[in-house]
Amino acid sequence: MIYNVIMAGGKGERFWPLSRIGRPKQFLKLISDKMMLEETIDRVSSFIPNENVRIVTNQSMQEIIIENIPSLDKSNILTEPEGRNTCIAIGLAAIHLVKDDPEAVMVVLSADHVIKPPEKLVSIIKRGSEIAAEEDFLITIGITPTRPETGYGYVKMGELFSDAGGFSVHRVSGFTEKPKAAIASEYYYSRKYLWNSGMFIWSAKTLLSAIEKHQPEMHQLLTAYSKEIGSANEASARELLYKEVESISLDFALLEYADNVLTIKGDFIWDDVGGWLALERYKEKDMENNVIIGDALLLDSYETTAYNQEDGIIACLGISDIVVVRSGEITLVVHKTQADRIKDLLTKLEEDEKYKKYL
Repeated sequence: MIYNVIMAGGKGERFWPLSRIGRPKQFLKLISDKMMLEETIDRVSSFIPNENVRIVTNQSMQEIIIENIPSLDKSNILTEPEGRNTCIAIGLAAIHLVKDDPEAVMVVLSADHVIKPPEKLVSIIKRGSEIAAEEDFLITIGITPTRPETGYGYVKMGELFSDAGGFSVHRVSGFTEKPKAAIASEYYYSRKYLWNSGMFIWSAKTLLSAIEKHQPEMHQLLTAYSKEIGSANEASARELLYKEVESISLDFALLEYADNVLTIKGDFIWDDVGGWLALERYKEKDMENNVIIGDALLLDSYETTAYNQEDGIIACLGISDIVVVRSGEITLVVHKTQADRIKDLLTKLEEDEKYKKYL
């Protein structure tokens, strides 16, 4: 069977103060009237039913999911005792799935993406699932770049593997993490590179084999943990697993070393909605290119985002290229060129005991 495995463990710090420890980005309604996690489930529900959804998230988020998405219950959720990066999160899902369904195919999605139209993604998932069910490949979904973006990783397309059904499937010849502007421009114009979307397709067995080959210690820990799945000791065994396992991303742990990686080229609108500047790409703008959400009045102000979640008003006069956010007891004002440094601000808050309550 095919399963929708959704990574929903991120903190969403770049959307602070709207995104906070108790309700991170994936549980917010940023782009539509649905939580981003709910959007992720719905966009592929025509192909993967809700009973085959597995959400990997922090254990503190379980009740929020159940309360807000009535179609899901605890059987759909795999909780992590702590965040230890993406390799173990996906490995945890794989070890659970393979125990129940040895032929399980995993479609790994992130809970904070914008994808339009969803039908194109579903078509790619169908093709990728066919390959994954028949052969031992690790498949990434790459996105055709629309700009020389420095905030995304890139996948270099190698030789053509298949173009059956109109889908361009290539072997992967390399990965590059967020490049500098000149390199990103080179990648964009070469047409040999795709954005690394963080969406994947593979069988649970193939993923676990890759972990065994490239991360043997992690595989040993997962194998030991698997013996306790379904037992009274499962929770404590998972605590031990996360205490001992290395914190490492999937890309660094497996994909950069594996020789059985493919990428399917995706020609659809995709965005990882990384921070406040992303709203400019999807929200309506006024005549001065301002994005205004909630009650706000901007006079002689340009290229500014004002997000007001509270009663009252945000009033701006004579400013440009600013993000102003009012959420609860917090007001954030940041120049757009510094918006990617919000994590630095949160680090300073964490250092002072009287400010930790605002995280």
